[in-house]
Order: sequence, then structure tokens, then C-alpha cells
Amino acid sequence: MTEQRIKPIFIFSLPRSGSTLLQRILATSEDISTTSEPWILLPFLYALKEKGVYAEYSHFGVYKALQDLCKEMSNGEEDYLHAVRTAMLQIYDTLAGENEKYFLDKTPRYTLIANELEKTFPDDKFIYLWRNPLSIVASIVETFYDGKWKIFHSKVDLYDGMENLLSTFESHSGRRFAIKYEDLVVDPESSLVRLERYLNLEDSLNLDTFSTVKLKGLMGDPTGIKKYRSISTKSLDGWKSVISNPWRKHWCRRYLEWIGEERLSFMGYELKELLAELDRAPNRWMGVVPDFFYSLYGELYCFFEFKIIKDKIWGKLKNRKMRKHD
Repeated sequence: MTEQRIKPIFIFSLPRSGSTLLQRILATSEDISTTSEPWILLPFLYALKEKGVYAEYSHFGVYKALQDLCKEMSNGEEDYLHAVRTAMLQIYDTLAGENEKYFLDKTPRYTLIANELEKTFPDDKFIYLWRNPLSIVASIVETFYDGKWKIFHSKVDLYDGMENLLSTFESHSGRRFAIKYEDLVVDPESSLVRLERYLNLEDSLNLDTFSTVKLKGLMGDPTGIKKYRSISTKSLDGWKSVISNPWRKHWCRRYLEWIGEERLSFMGYELKELLAELDRAPNRWMGVVPDFFYSLYGELYCFFEFKIIKDKIWGKLKNRKMRKHD
């Protein structure tokens, strides 16, 4: 059995938490290889989940078959996870350069399989990146939805992703690295020292060159690459110009209360302090009506799973057009 050459590093975070900035900083090390966002582990580990996938081939059939196969393996699910790990290490090895010892996989949607990833790579490196939830919500709205309150499209990240991330970190916090986005931009030098210590790097992270790092691949955050040419604290209060009317504040207050005092404290934030900041933020009534209707539509959208219906209708129309041309 050949010795493992490449060791994976995973960044766990919600979207718009500053993971691209952290990724580019880590990529300044000659020991670390990376690409924008692989996403590759999602289908392999979602195969172990009974729900959460809609597919023509019947995901539930795959789930049942895999559960059955695992029963025939000497170590059950553990053997399947070992096979996934072996395959991924080979892929990471192919992607990495000859002299690099780490491959950094940064895929925000991995929050949905955080616990499964920890089981698959128990001896490898995981970096949990936290950010003020108000900043995350505001950045999602601005970046993905052009300022419109279509936050329901990111429900899976803000709720399922957050819950998975918190529960997984709680189970593994003693041997994992956690960092707040705010600490990274306010005191980057100290953050780098901690990262280098955790990853056993010798003064190889460079704040002066991270802006030159180019990430290959279609996925990822082009906004972050263009925006972050230097470390800046300007983004810390940026949420106040987005969460700026009574309806948005009401939604965010409920979201913070859903996360809860204990879990926010676990991330390094205080519920009372965030709620007080939310109350003090400038208030205006512009946009309240459309925001309310976007929220109402979002409830219906999520309940009836309009995206699946839309994809089915589009598929039917596409097939008809193809038949007409035949």
C-alpha cells in the first residue's frame, strides 16, 4: 500500500462568510494546492442520506441499495467511507503539484455533509470559519439576489447548513481549528500565526501576495476575487445598509433567535449584542412591501418545491422542441 502523499484541508463555512478570502491566503503557501470549489464529495456522501436529492434515477433506490451493500461489507458504512476517501485522495493528488503536501477543498455547500466528511477524513485538517450571521444574510442578498429579499433561495444554507455545521463542530471542537471572519480582517497577522501552527506551516502564508492568487474552475466566488485585493474591515458594518427596513430586521431578529444564545456564543458572538446592533441600525420604510411579498412567496416556493416543478416543465418543453426538429 503506497503512502498517502496529499493531505486534504477542508474549509467549513456558510456562503458569504469570507471563505474565498481565507482560501486565497492559504493558497500563498507553497505547500498548499487548491481550486475554486470542487463540490465533488456531495453526491458520494449524499448517497448515504435517505432524503435531500431529487433525481431521475430515483435517489431513494440508490440509498436503499447502498444500505444493503453496506450490510454485506465487513465494516459496514465505514468501508464505504474508506473507499470514498481513497478515491478523493487520488483526485486531490492529481490536482496538486508535485511538491505540495496539502490540497485545500473549499465548498460552502459541504455544510450539508459536514458530519459525514468528518467521518470520512477523521485524521485530516478542518477549518471552521464563522461570520456574523447578519453580515452573511446581507451579503447573500446583495451578491446572489441583487439586493432583493429573495432570501428563501438560501434557506438550505442558512438553516440546514448552519445547524449541521454547529452540531458537527460541537462534536469535534477539541481537535479542529475555528476562526472568525472578523478576527481575520481585524488582526490578520495573529490569525496567520494560528493557521500556520495548526497546519504545521513554517511562516509560509503571505498577506502581501494573496491578491495575486488565481483560482481555477467555474464554481466559486468571482465577487470575492475582485473585491478582496487587500485586507479591509469595511465589510464588518456593511450589513446595516442592506438590513435597513422593519421587515428585514424582523426576519433577522427571528433568525438570530432561532440560532439561539448558546449556539451563537459557541461561534463567538453574543445574541443580546447582535440584537442591540440590529435595533440601532438605520431604519427606512422603502422596500417593505416587496420584501413582505417575497417572503410570502418564499414560504409557498419552499413548501411546494416550485424549483422541481419548474425543472419538470422546462424539461417537457425542451423535449417537445427537440422532437419538432427531428
